[in-house]
Amino acid sequence: MSETKEALNAFAIDIKRGLQSSPKSLPSMYFYDETGDALFQKIMDLDEYYLTRAEFEIFVRQKEEILDAFLGDDQTFRLVELGAGDGTKTKVLLAHFLNKAISFTYSPIDISGNVLDQLKEDLNGELPSLKVEPIVGEYFSALEDLASNDSSKEVVLFLGSNIGNFDRAAGVSFLTHVGENLSSGDLLLIGFDLMKNPQKVLSAYNDKEGVTKAFNLNLLTRINNELGANFNIDNFDHFPTYDPLTGETKSHIVSKKEQTVYIEALDESFSFDAWEAIHTEVSQKYSHKMIQEYAEEAGFEIVRNFIDSNQYFVDSLWRKR
Repeated sequence: MSETKEALNAFAIDIKRGLQSSPKSLPSMYFYDETGDALFQKIMDLDEYYLTRAEFEIFVRQKEEILDAFLGDDQTFRLVELGAGDGTKTKVLLAHFLNKAISFTYSPIDISGNVLDQLKEDLNGELPSLKVEPIVGEYFSALEDLASNDSSKEVVLFLGSNIGNFDRAAGVSFLTHVGENLSSGDLLLIGFDLMKNPQKVLSAYNDKEGVTKAFNLNLLTRINNELGANFNIDNFDHFPTYDPLTGETKSHIVSKKEQTVYIEALDESFSFDAWEAIHTEVSQKYSHKMIQEYAEEAGFEIVRNFIDSNQYFVDSLWRKR
């Protein structure tokens, strides 16, 4: 079976599982087709979406302190990034480290070889002296290979509050697994979106231009295009919620009417009640206490927290115990 067919089958299976569950859900990993990627780039530029700007400010204003913390008593390290994307924020650090003549290797990890090829090409053009060694594969297998073949200290980046897409149990499990593939003294810089004014949080996921709505509903369009479904997008709406007690932000697609949708790839129909919600994504917000608990439970100790001027976001530097 070809890779494309395997991916299509996995997509169909995941959609079927989600729409048969109670309550219904759709995996957020499928937001990112070509249209979804373009919409998310627009989201990051929105006035309401503070996250990217806050983390970028941390790197611009505190890059020297970050480098000092990375080095410690060592003068060399391998910088490993989980899910580097286009590397916009990371390039701030990479350029600064090169300007300081630091000896380091940058190893972005991604399951997509195409993504890594594009990133390496961009870096070769912008930072030609940078030593780049991309690793195609799953995060944990790649970290395991590095641990067995590399004696230098590893500094792992997991940025952009990606950890917020996990619930607590899954988040601690993920970070514990990361730690199991690191040596004592290795570092992890991880981004956390902090709890703040609840309206500020909600606005970031419900912008006035409707870009986030389009991003969420594009998932239905993707199911139509790739699985032969007949979702009428006008019959669905986008609805986010935020719980200031727990810090949990959830995104939903809501059916505006009682309706039935047929998915050709599954040869199956799915019924929706009027105002029935389909859960699509969780975006956890954190208190400093929660971050401390995460670090301890996952086998790390906090070295230092780097926070933006508005107190919206923290990049927390952890050391493997």
